[in-house]
Amino acid sequence: MDLEFTAEERAFREEVRGFIRDSLPPALAEKTRRMTHLGREDFVTWHRILNQRGWGAPGWPKEYGGPGWTLIQRYIFDEECAAADAPPLLPFGIAMVGPVIYTFGTEEQKKRYLPRILNMDDWWCQGYSEPGSGSDLASLRTKAESDGDHYVVNGHKIWTTQAHYANMMFCLVRTDPNAKPQEGISFLLIDMNTPGITVRPIISIDEGHGVNEVFLDNVRVPKSNLIGKEGKGWTYAKFLLGNERTTIAEVSTSKQRLRRLKEIARAEQAFGAPLIEEASFRAKVAAVEIELMALEYTNLRVLAAETAGKGVGPEASMLKIRGSEIQQTITELACEALGYYANPYEHRPDGSNQPPVGPDYAQGRMEAFLYNRATTIYGGSNEIQRNIIAKMVLGL
Repeated sequence: MDLEFTAEERAFREEVRGFIRDSLPPALAEKTRRMTHLGREDFVTWHRILNQRGWGAPGWPKEYGGPGWTLIQRYIFDEECAAADAPPLLPFGIAMVGPVIYTFGTEEQKKRYLPRILNMDDWWCQGYSEPGSGSDLASLRTKAESDGDHYVVNGHKIWTTQAHYANMMFCLVRTDPNAKPQEGISFLLIDMNTPGITVRPIISIDEGHGVNEVFLDNVRVPKSNLIGKEGKGWTYAKFLLGNERTTIAEVSTSKQRLRRLKEIARAEQAFGAPLIEEASFRAKVAAVEIELMALEYTNLRVLAAETAGKGVGPEASMLKIRGSEIQQTITELACEALGYYANPYEHRPDGSNQPPVGPDYAQGRMEAFLYNRATTIYGGSNEIQRNIIAKMVLGL
């Protein structure tokens, strides 16, 4: 595999780097650098800055409003955004439901939803997991019963990220209770302002409000909001999850966090010398760096396969497993490097004028460590991903 960038790709990198340097608000970059909880307007602001340039949906083809970039250009774009501490682009609209809509949706659905996703006029959330139906998603029980031109939806979704901000949900529902589990599921687009929807917050261990549970009580959804064919939702869900698992790898973000970890280790002291010079800690940093390099090459192999038209296969599970574990290791090492200074939280009582405890680079590290405990669970737990590899790759 030729891993050298062409002259055109190097020029593209300089274009992206220059645009981010001139357009990313410094306060927003600082928030991201400190790994604090970003609010709704933080995400919308950066997304719309990119969309004005035509870069709001890096993976979309030109015919649907995307830049039509190659996979390598998208890879370069992700690297430069991470290196500049740009806020992450929320995946639910542009990387998940958007491609489902332009691949399987009707022309009316494309015209209605795609421009709103591009400008983030709609904020999407994902109605997949349920109590007792997480990685075993085919056992979901939320049902949608036909009633004229509508479905009547009843059920309970959980771990619904950003549902408290969202005005739209893409949701898996059971439309045929008598069919085999995967064959009785349909894919619906649901307006979150519809009567009968209740969103309740779940405060996670990092003290953040990112996830929620959603109750659907006789929610009427127009049948025009059905994606594709009734009963084929599992096909569309697998298509979507393949994209999600490749993005969960977050190679570019981990590379930036590894650089930040090294900076912390150079600044912190151990036995009268920089911590980075202490043999056992240096070995830990080297080990995760080697793992990250291997993951990056795996990611590039997947990109090469996609470029050749082979699509995303079981390799997505490999990316998800190693990417999530590397994220956890890097945040854990950052807390180890900081020692006691890792313990204080970013959050302080409202109105407090007390300065943060510890050095500036300690802010947000414990929260990131705690939040990243979930990376090996969401998007399909790593145990399930290993089962996929065992079956689809090894034939066991």
